Amino acid sequence: MKKSTCLLGLCVALALPVVEAASQEIRALFQPDPSQPRKNVFLNKTANSGYCADYPDQCAENSMFSIRLPIRFNAPFTLPPNWGIGIKAPANWRPLTVTNSETMETEIVEVRIIGVGSNYVLSQPAHELVGVSDVLLGHQLLWESSSWVNASPPCQYSGVGAYTPATYRFFWKTPVEGYCTKKSLATIPSIYFDTLDFAYELRTPNPLGMSSGLYTGSLTYSLGNGGDFDIGGGFQPDDSSLTLDFVLDVQHTLKVDLPPGGDKVVLEPEGGWTRWINSGHKPSSIFRDQLFYISASSRFKVMMLCNSYGGSRCILRSPNTNTTEVETFLTLPPGISGPGGGDVNRVMLLYNTWIGPFQPQIYLERKAGSLRFAMPKDAIDFVLRPGVNDTFTGNITIIWDSEV
Repeated sequence: MKKSTCLLGLCVALALPVVEAASQEIRALFQPDPSQPRKNVFLNKTANSGYCADYPDQCAENSMFSIRLPIRFNAPFTLPPNWGIGIKAPANWRPLTVTNSETMETEIVEVRIIGVGSNYVLSQPAHELVGVSDVLLGHQLLWESSSWVNASPPCQYSGVGAYTPATYRFFWKTPVEGYCTKKSLATIPSIYFDTLDFAYELRTPNPLGMSSGLYTGSLTYSLGNGGDFDIGGGFQPDDSSLTLDFVLDVQHTLKVDLPPGGDKVVLEPEGGWTRWINSGHKPSSIFRDQLFYISASSRFKVMMLCNSYGGSRCILRSPNTNTTEVETFLTLPPGISGPGGGDVNRVMLLYNTWIGPFQPQIYLERKAGSLRFAMPKDAIDFVLRPGVNDTFTGNITIIWDSEV
């Protein structure tokens, strides 16, 4: 960028440095997998480029993902013999905060760089610089400890290198943070590194404790001498920083299915009415346990709606304008804990009141739970009065919501 300043008729062009920054999106997805209900992890969805795109088998063996960025590192001078080029990457874990833009919930993600590489470009073929005819031997004799496929400690060999007479593409593992230095053994008139390759590893939160939606956050690394990513020895990058923009996409499942006919519930004593009619005794309970099947990967809450005066009771009415009451209790399958922890066994639901949160410990796929609809004792005494013959009906709606 240039800025012109005029004073007393004299114009001077002031050259100001151009500050450039590179960025790269890192995207990961959680969707529950019915075949692996205990695998509660994010899957990397960022397309591989660079080393892992060129050599996918190498990366698959080491669970690595790589990115190649067009960041160039230049050395504006001739490299003399014994000139050290030190490669360093941010190999230590670094935290960043990701935020759900809808709920404003935050989580911590950690990232570290586990591999780094590039492609050096010489002003003339390596074998000419060292005075041999073999192309590969030229690259090997140009550097201390052979060619750049062999990493300098503390970096480690990754498996593959690629070369032409004047270029060499390499990739090194970075188990610890430190400079991995190669020394030139001959004069190099001109050299630059034309890209920045890196492999990364993520530590993500447990998605079962996160709400559905997109969680975003950024982490910025410095580039250049003394920076997070550094090709030492005086090499200068054409970008001053690299920002990784993280997007964690959480796509939960919450589904409740009733068996056929499960939307119509008939209350009766245990063993049916005939048993109690024949015995001449009043039943102590009138109820129905209604089975349902739940698939859930995230916390959720439950509400009951009905014709009610409030509290735990729903009103049932008869054609004769009589009324009685029923209560509803929720039982969830093992693997889902209630608000106080532990199993959820016949938790009483309240009218127009959210109960929860209920938290799956693993992903559950069509596991059985139940709703018990039961008449309180005083309601039983009312409807079973001598001489009363009536039918009571009503609607009860159970709402399941993953937005807790």
